[in-house]
Amino acid sequence: MPDSPLYTAAAVAVIALAIAVVVGVGLKVLRSFRELGSDAERATYKTLHAASRAGQHLRTGLTPSGAAKASRQLRSLLGCEALAITDTSGVLAWDGAAEELKPLLMARAADVLSGGRTAVVPAGELLTAEAAVRAAGKARAGVKNKDAAATELAAVIAPIKAGGRVVGVVAAFAPAAGSGLVRATGEVADWVATQVELAELDASRTLLMEAEVRALRAQISPHFIYNSLNAIASFINTDPVRARELVVEFADFTRYSFRRHGDFTTLAEELRCIDRYLLLERARFGDRVQVSLQIAPEVLSTVIPFLSLQPLVENAVRHGLEAKEGPGRISLTAHDSGAFAEVTIEDDGVGMDPEELRSMLAGHTDGDHVGLRNVDARLRQVYGEDNGLVIETAPGEGTLITMRIPKSQPHHDA
Repeated sequence: MPDSPLYTAAAVAVIALAIAVVVGVGLKVLRSFRELGSDAERATYKTLHAASRAGQHLRTGLTPSGAAKASRQLRSLLGCEALAITDTSGVLAWDGAAEELKPLLMARAADVLSGGRTAVVPAGELLTAEAAVRAAGKARAGVKNKDAAATELAAVIAPIKAGGRVVGVVAAFAPAAGSGLVRATGEVADWVATQVELAELDASRTLLMEAEVRALRAQISPHFIYNSLNAIASFINTDPVRARELVVEFADFTRYSFRRHGDFTTLAEELRCIDRYLLLERARFGDRVQVSLQIAPEVLSTVIPFLSLQPLVENAVRHGLEAKEGPGRISLTAHDSGAFAEVTIEDDGVGMDPEELRSMLAGHTDGDHVGLRNVDARLRQVYGEDNGLVIETAPGEGTLITMRIPKSQPHHDA
């Protein structure tokens, strides 16, 4: 029977168990919160967490979308009624109350943008005189007025200084602008400036890499293209089939070398480019150029900077073998070396003076080895100062170039 003592006891037991589970979960949550430490430690964690989340949105600099998302986190740090972020031309983001002040902010921020000093606007002085009079009149008449709240807010406007120049402001709005809010707003503005400088540094690195790739392409264009076309022309009458094949290889090589997308490629793609390059050079030099390849299959998918191997092989041909009498040999190897893929390019050409090489790589002297310096600089820029080219050479002894590339590069896509 449903109303029997057995059913009643079972229902009571289920209810008691549910209460015990709820209480247990609540105690566990409370205990985990207490494990964060003291109130001061929890406040520190909250501050760092908010700053970290805001920093993610400013990685590309002062943009409207990034500033809008970061402003929510920064307002929670300052505990103010509203917070705004501007650049030098307009308001990028506004979070919080009193948006009626938004059109007036740039006029109030003009002195901060030009002078670079924090400004404090007392409560009641944010609105223009005319707007303040209208707000007061409506208040006396009992008319609801959105400007009324704005007359009760003060503002702290702090400059965002990046690279020695003012690039915008952080403005915090609160009922009173005490010394604590002034200092805190200045600290937040300095923190935003640091994020802007990091974003500009990333952008300049990208532009530098693009400029260096353009320099490599410019190096390829006049010298190699002219010689390749001459070599192809020499086969048109004597061996038209080979001339057609060389035209196709030349087209594939130039299509890869002058592509417009991506700063990275795979080792396999770069090796295909080198194969076409050497095929065209052998059409020029015949048996004078002998090539040996030893490539481990497991490193073919390794991501490498675009045009980082081909210039080294071209350097071996142009500066190692062209000036040498008789045949020359180029050996290219790529193998697995733990966390790295190690690539070596060796020629038995004329070599060069080590001191001249060091001076050239440091950018102290100009020379014909633009490709070497360019590739070395890009490797150090992408992977760190300890990961540039290792070059062993001496006059008459040829040249051995070693490159070590990390196999794991989660932020680089080919």
